[in-house]
Amino acid sequence: MKSRTIELVAPSGYPADPSAVDRGLLRLRSEGHQLDNVEATRRRFQRFGGTDAERAADLNRLADPSRRLPDIVLAVRGGYGASRILHGLDYRGLQRRLTDQPIAIVGHSDFTAIQCALFAQAGLKTFGGPMFAGDFGAEEVSAFTMRHFWQAITHSSLTVTSKTPQRQSVDARGMLWGGNLAMLASLVGTPYLPPVEGGILFIEDVNEHPFRIERMLYQLHQAGVLGRQQAVLMGDFMGGRLIEYDNGYSLDATIEQIRNVTGIPIVTGLQFGHIDDLLTLPFGASAHLVANEQGFTLSVTDYPHLA
Repeated sequence: MKSRTIELVAPSGYPADPSAVDRGLLRLRSEGHQLDNVEATRRRFQRFGGTDAERAADLNRLADPSRRLPDIVLAVRGGYGASRILHGLDYRGLQRRLTDQPIAIVGHSDFTAIQCALFAQAGLKTFGGPMFAGDFGAEEVSAFTMRHFWQAITHSSLTVTSKTPQRQSVDARGMLWGGNLAMLASLVGTPYLPPVEGGILFIEDVNEHPFRIERMLYQLHQAGVLGRQQAVLMGDFMGGRLIEYDNGYSLDATIEQIRNVTGIPIVTGLQFGHIDDLLTLPFGASAHLVANEQGFTLSVTDYPHLA
């Protein structure tokens, strides 16, 4: 594996487990990678990985033309906090510095807000993928996650296949975008949600009951977001606990309800979310989704990648 320069950014929370930081640093350095801005893993301000100004500065430094760009910009973790710094990002500077550059900006969960804002305000393409503390610093690193991460960010195209049977046939082309459902819903009505037309929207969330998932999907539907998409790709929604009161109301029931209300094809079984074995997906890439009773294939091109 070629050694890379990895810049750590902490736009959201701080790592709760210091040993995860130590493991992540040791593993990446042992592979020959250079880790920059390590101090971002040690900052604390309330429940955040630093003050709003410090966390925005992590990203704004990338706009400095006097600094050498890293190969990879890696979010330390998610949590909450990205929404507080969206107004403080130097979108024009980042656009001038990063457009068409071979750089991989990677994260998921709360980082979805950063990814949406960077695309909406600067047209920058990023990656939904693993994060420093939870994935690179895990006690047992997922070989699947690491293999797919390095493959995705170093190749000009990507193909994802799944054997999850689908209830409908789909053949859709459009821009691949999305991420955490709660973050997407929170950006509705703001200048930070990209006005994507004819896209393929991928979504995931964690610890949300199906009725909360449905409510957020209704928000995207009633705001006109879902109606502008070619298809929705459902990632993992682990952690939502059903109770007796639900009377059979489940995530499957939610999906069927949204299918019926929107008429938008919904494809299930995407290996993306708060899970150990995680795909890396380019946000803003051109995608082709084919799904049927045998499963689905997602082919992706046109995104920044490392040589």
